[in-house]
Amino acid sequence: MKKYLELINKSIGAALLISLGNFALLKLGNPIGPVIFSLGLLGVCYMGLNLFTGKCGFLFEDHIKIKDLLIILVVNLIFGYLFGLLYSITDKDIVTNAVSKVATWDISWAFFIKSVLCGIIMYIAVYMYKKGTPLGIIFGIPLFIFCGFQHCIANIITLGVAQTFDYSIFICILGNFIGSIFIWLISKNYNK
Repeated sequence: MKKYLELINKSIGAALLISLGNFALLKLGNPIGPVIFSLGLLGVCYMGLNLFTGKCGFLFEDHIKIKDLLIILVVNLIFGYLFGLLYSITDKDIVTNAVSKVATWDISWAFFIKSVLCGIIMYIAVYMYKKGTPLGIIFGIPLFIFCGFQHCIANIITLGVAQTFDYSIFICILGNFIGSIFIWLISKNYNK
């Protein structure tokens, strides 16, 4: 029971840090918002928190149980959405920006590919952090945002801010997972 409480608490913490980064992104926009957003993943990594997109590529390498990964995902999604709802009452500008952003999402191959590409970047960013450098995070997070790639936890937070729901979140989750696993598979024999 204690193990699952820690898993849940660390997943709530990750959702909080990513939500703060997403708040900055929605408030400040380009070019500063994507750079500030990096603080969210830096905090997650340095504090040892549980972010689905930072864990799924390490499923086999770190011997993460599928059940634990699913708990991380569900907690990230629920609390990410709740933090987004909370932020929606603090600033009308971010609500407007979130609604505009959600309006561009759809269930399409393009959206799926953007989600896969984000998963690849997330794996690389966390992998580089594990190898001792934060540069993958510092450059990777702005890269995926500037390119319009889709991050499922950031997206659920945006949905909370917009006070809505969009089924594209499921495409995004799948794409992030596949992207992370794909880059792990093609690089696993070289990452010793």
